[in-house]
Amino acid sequence: MGMSAAYGVQDNDTESVATIHRALELGVTLLDTANVYAAGVNEELVGRAIRESGVNRDDIVLATKFGIYWDDDGAMGAKGGAAYVKESCEASLRRLGLDHIDLYYQHRVDPDTPVEETWGALAELVAEGKIRYAGISEAGAESIRRAHAVHPVTALQSEWSLWTRGIEDEVLPTCRELGIGIVPFSPLGRGFLTGQVTSVRDLPENDMRRNLPRFAEGNFDRNLAIVEALRALAEEKGVTAGQLALAWVQHQGGDVVPIPGTKRRKYLEENVASVDIELSESDIKAIEDAAPASAVAGARYPESLSRAAGK
Repeated sequence: MGMSAAYGVQDNDTESVATIHRALELGVTLLDTANVYAAGVNEELVGRAIRESGVNRDDIVLATKFGIYWDDDGAMGAKGGAAYVKESCEASLRRLGLDHIDLYYQHRVDPDTPVEETWGALAELVAEGKIRYAGISEAGAESIRRAHAVHPVTALQSEWSLWTRGIEDEVLPTCRELGIGIVPFSPLGRGFLTGQVTSVRDLPENDMRRNLPRFAEGNFDRNLAIVEALRALAEEKGVTAGQLALAWVQHQGGDVVPIPGTKRRKYLEENVASVDIELSESDIKAIEDAAPASAVAGARYPESLSRAAGK
């Protein structure tokens, strides 16, 4: 997402493509995009990077999404009608320049369309060979169960990190009961847990994080204290705060595949190196004590972005 939208200036497609190619060289096999990232521009970028990589297409798991739209007032909404699902898939395949999507997510549950209709359409796309697997994003336990009853849900993509742990009470147990994989997005707290952002002034004027409650004045400094505690633990292990935060997510289970986003090779290589960090039970406890969920200040989203989340 950050290569084409949301996080400040997007002005270096050459570096973005090089970053994707380097990821593939390092053994990263899952690439994640969505039709809403810069109105399809990111799908075009990712598709081009795949075609130019020289990597066998079957060795890459390409995920994209449908379902989010923006109102005239800038509020986020969700669509899930059967015709829309199929039209979105065809449009994504055209932009990607590929003949199939490996994992196709319902990006948000449409409150006005039965999830059974949406998933019936997804099941038809699987039967047609246009997608191989279907997933769901930011859904509640009830929606996950209803979708899974129509067609197997392969993966849930929801925000999960040291400072966003809302899926742990109900959604995570539901997924594990049903055998659904977990794909945490923003496992680095939208970059906050890396410690690289020390002031809102560090963010470009067009960066979406300027509008998020956790980056707001008052909340920012309280959350920064969490990062400082995390950084102290990281230094003891000879790693960065971001690597420690990412390792924590990866240690939540073999069914967990986080997708940290970056648009630069430098940070990609730092993220990939986190897979080699070993954490003991006492390490996990120390990390969670340093960054307790109760200490996080501010909601995940402003109201305009939260209306279709977690249903």
